[in-house]
Amino acid sequence: MERVTAYIDGYNLYYGPREKQWKWFYWLNVQAMARRLLRTNQTLVSTKYFTTIVKHPEDRRQRQAVFLEALRTLTDLQIYYGHFLSETVICRRCGHQHETHHEKMTDVNIAVELMTDAFQDQFDTALLVSADSDLIGPIQAVRRLFPRKRVVAAFPPARFSSALSQTAHAYIHIARNVLSKSVFPNEVVKPDGYILHRPAEWR
Repeated sequence: MERVTAYIDGYNLYYGPREKQWKWFYWLNVQAMARRLLRTNQTLVSTKYFTTIVKHPEDRRQRQAVFLEALRTLTDLQIYYGHFLSETVICRRCGHQHETHHEKMTDVNIAVELMTDAFQDQFDTALLVSADSDLIGPIQAVRRLFPRKRVVAAFPPARFSSALSQTAHAYIHIARNVLSKSVFPNEVVKPDGYILHRPAEWR
C-alpha cells in the first residue's frame, strides 16, 4: 500500500465552509475526511493538523478548544500551533484606529514537517489540504530532492490556487459530500470518559 501523510492547514480548511455558511462542517473529523480522499491502493499513516489558538472573543475560543479536544481523541494525529500577530491599522481618511490579527507560522510549520517527513521517508504521497500558494516552495523542493514522492493538493470548498495546482503532482477539490460523511458525532467521548459536545452554534 502507498503511504500517505495528510498535512491540513486548519484555517484554510475552516474558511471554505465559513464562506459558504456550512457551519455543520466546523465539527469536522479531519482524519476521516483525509481518508475519504485516498485511492484504493493508499493508506493514511499520519495526519498533521496546523492551526493557531484563538484568544478572543471568549465564545469562539471555547468552541475551538472543544474542537481541538475532539481532534486529540484521534490516533495518529498531531496538532501544530502557530500564533497571531497583532497590527494596528489607521484609516487614512478619518484617522480611526483598529487592531487586526494575522495568522503566522502555519505555512512554515507545514513546510518544516513536509520536508522532515520526506527526508525521513515517512510517506510516499503527501496530501496537502490547503490553497496557500506560500507552500509552492516546499512542494518544489520535494519534487527536486525526492522524485519518487508525490504531493497532491486538496483544495477546501471555495478555495483554489492556480499556482499550487500547477506545482503539485495532482490536485483535487474537497466536495461537500466528503465533508458531510466526515463530521464527528454530536458527542465525542474522550479516553477518560469525558463527553465533548458539538457547540450549539455549529448545529
